[in-house]
Amino acid sequence: MEPTEIVEVDPGDEISCDGGKTYGHPRVYLSAGEDGRADCYYCGRRFQVRMANANQAGGKHQGAA
Repeated sequence: MEPTEIVEVDPGDEISCDGGKTYGHPRVYLSAGEDGRADCYYCGRRFQVRMANANQAGGKHQGAA
């Protein structure tokens, strides 16, 4: 299923979804998988954890040590 919306979150942020004004539903708390994604099972919004250091060092991605 394609996500209805993609919301970027910072590493370490708590991920919760209430559907917003468009998809309103009870607030649920989600955990990101190893791929950095969490999909809301009510409304289909996808939460994507931003990659650390992705825009540093001249645009080159620096992997975790």
